[in-house]
Amino acid sequence: MKHVDEFRDPAKAKVLLGEIERLVEGLEVCRKRPLQLMEVCGGHTHSIFRYGLEQLLPRAIEFVHGPGCPVCVLPMGRVDDCIALAARPNVIFTTFGDAMRVPGSKLSLLQAKAAGADVRLVYSPLDALALARANPLREVIFFALGFETTMPSTALTVLQAEREGLENFALFCNHITIIPTVKAILDSPDITLDGFLGPGHVSMVIGTAPYEFIARRYKKPLVVAGFEPLDILQSVWMLLKQLDEGRCEVENQYQRIVPDAGNQAALAAVSRVFELREFFEWRGLGSIDHSGVRVRERYARFDAERKFPVPNIRIADPKACQCGEVLKGAIKPWQCKVFGTACTPETPLGALMVSSEGACAAYFNYGGMKRREAAAAAPTAEPAEAVLP
Repeated sequence: MKHVDEFRDPAKAKVLLGEIERLVEGLEVCRKRPLQLMEVCGGHTHSIFRYGLEQLLPRAIEFVHGPGCPVCVLPMGRVDDCIALAARPNVIFTTFGDAMRVPGSKLSLLQAKAAGADVRLVYSPLDALALARANPLREVIFFALGFETTMPSTALTVLQAEREGLENFALFCNHITIIPTVKAILDSPDITLDGFLGPGHVSMVIGTAPYEFIARRYKKPLVVAGFEPLDILQSVWMLLKQLDEGRCEVENQYQRIVPDAGNQAALAAVSRVFELREFFEWRGLGSIDHSGVRVRERYARFDAERKFPVPNIRIADPKACQCGEVLKGAIKPWQCKVFGTACTPETPLGALMVSSEGACAAYFNYGGMKRREAAAAAPTAEPAEAVLP
């Protein structure tokens, strides 16, 4: 398939793996400890495990799974807020599918739907807007969720609702921003990172300039990466090349999709509809300043938090769940006490096991835990053969 097969070429993968191996052998840090590279985006985490890239790469390279999964970092209290809104009479509550099964303190949205709430799965905010048109006597609330990737579509939907004069449409806004989150991770004293795979889809909107502080202030290289196997391998090679040459820069491997200046039309729509919150609560990371957005006063009639009472109660995760430590990169999913036992995709305790981008789901679905155990049991084994679909 054009524009896919060429990024899954086993011969090219072998060449890249050979160059990566050569660079690793020359890096002083790799003689002392594993080189720790954080893939910020959950989409990268799933690609790494789906294509077996962690198994193919030298053991001296360790991936640290970052917080780039918006469903995974949603606090339990915000899920309870969704359920409270959905339970209101005359409300149609709409959400993306990966948020349906995220557990709240008592119920998930899917369980609330089973209990009688009118919760509907949509594929875009425009689907929710269409429901508002078709149901003028009911209030339609859209669960606005995601990083800068999904903010523009939400903003443009609000502008469309304004043009049409629809007063029965509102957002429950939980959009979050990537840059303050990365900064919070870099400021964490218990995490050692050598470089970053930058998020491809977010960067398509914001461009590459916002990451410059990572290289300038924290002296860490970052490469914005695509999601195919060769994208990730080339991005790892680019990071190692920077480390080998003593450089700390922001580079763009995903140039076929990501413009360095970002998408100005999308950013203009976001700026028009949203403004930064003073702080926002993240699961596992606590409160991070200016890390979320809210609807501007001009569009208050489309803001569910202004139109309806929202409990907004802070609720701690179950003590057995270690999603917070996984999100910060402090532990691997398989090191969580309940991973694969009390917490599975069928019976999730934490959001990381629910979302299609969650690190725990990636480990569970693609056997990451078994591969790590096998690698630890055979430290002198030869590197695996590069076989990609």
